[in-house]
Amino acid sequence: QVQLVESGGGSVQTGGSLKLACAASGFTYRDYYLAWFRQGPQKGREGVACIASDGSTKYADSVQGRFTISLDNVEKTLYLQINGLSPEDTGMYYCAARRRSPYTSSWFCSRASSDFETWGQGTQVTVSS
Repeated sequence: QVQLVESGGGSVQTGGSLKLACAASGFTYRDYYLAWFRQGPQKGREGVACIASDGSTKYADSVQGRFTISLDNVEKTLYLQINGLSPEDTGMYYCAARRRSPYTSSWFCSRASSDFETWGQGTQVTVSS
């Protein structure tokens, strides 16, 4: 059974940094792609970054250059390094996993929430001005 557990959220001031972690278990990374999403107050769920099974990454324009997604295969943990935080980054952050079909290239990943099957419970990030 695939399980995802996020941690690392907190309250920071504008300009600060956080490193979110998502402990993953129950699957083989090469068969999946993974992503981070966020949902701010009264906003829809936004895919901020994804990582493919070959390590390729994609980012939303709103976070490009500030967020870095990475995967530690030994620790079986997905990370999201967040720098230059602003109040607009406030929200609940979720990690998600999707099993890659045999027809999906290893370099492919998605930031669309509808593509994902498994979600963590989320970790809250609050940025004050």
